[in-house]
Amino acid sequence: MTKKNNQHSNVQDHNGIRISYHEKVCAERMKTLFKAIDDMSKDIKSLKSDMNKGKGGAAILLLIGGIIGSIIHYFTE
Repeated sequence: MTKKNNQHSNVQDHNGIRISYHEKVCAERMKTLFKAIDDMSKDIKSLKSDMNKGKGGAAILLLIGGIIGSIIHYFTE
């Protein structure tokens, strides 16, 4: 019977090693994923701010164009 218990103990030890290795690998993957998500969040915030600046610039150009067009139309008639 000792042989049977010994084999069972070896299987548990082997599975314990496999599980701890799996946990290490998963932890590294999660760190990598969290870092990638943080980087993407920073990039998205940067893109949003750039888009808002572009929208403001386009609004100013439309305003100036409208004023110039109104002045030209006023003097040509």
